[in-house]
Amino acid sequence: MSEWKQKRFWKDVHVVSSEAGFFIKLDNKILKTPAKRQLVLPTEALAKKVASEWDQQAEEIDPTIMPFTKSTNAALDKVSEQFEEVSALLGEYGDTDLLYYRADSPLELKKLQETGWDPIVKWAENTFKVRINCGTGIVYIPQNEQLLSEIQLKINDLNVFELTAFYDMVSITGSLILGLAIINGRLSAEEAYQLSRVDELWQLEQWGEDEEAQTASNLKNAAILHSEEFFSLSGRTKSTIF
Repeated sequence: MSEWKQKRFWKDVHVVSSEAGFFIKLDNKILKTPAKRQLVLPTEALAKKVASEWDQQAEEIDPTIMPFTKSTNAALDKVSEQFEEVSALLGEYGDTDLLYYRADSPLELKKLQETGWDPIVKWAENTFKVRINCGTGIVYIPQNEQLLSEIQLKINDLNVFELTAFYDMVSITGSLILGLAIINGRLSAEEAYQLSRVDELWQLEQWGEDEEAQTASNLKNAAILHSEEFFSLSGRTKSTIF
């Protein structure tokens, strides 16, 4: 038996402005999330992006080609309900960030980490006016409490759509600092993702490509590029984050 798929039932898709934000109408029906919340967008640009995805659907709705709708649903149905928990979870990355922990050998890998990561650590130190501790090995490296509290305040100030995108950036890279660098314009998502893969790329140079790993990497790269665009369409410009 073939899987049931929802059919396209509308002819026209249009964006409607209101005091609450921007709605999307399929003919005269306001679009809702899977949890039956009205799908209200914070900016016209994001609303147009979501509306375009619905307008491009053919006879059957294909969620796999609707990434902005998917992220919007996640923001309204999930993140909005657990904002404090998601924000706190992201803040915890600041205590165990990828960029803190360096290899003690081989020399080539050490230099790659220093070259790629040190400038971003220095940027974070200058931005938050604190010193960041880095070291070798896997033993926990304590950080300045001021750093953690300053970063948490910035995360708490994001709107629910920005937080949704930021969560993906941090979870994909494994680094709160790299995520912060993206949303503040210090790095592009592409640059941040490549920096998060320094160890992995070095391993590939030693042992060769792995097709399955490359496929997974391509998916993550596409996801972080999407999160960067979703963030940029969700509210403030990068120059106004801090």
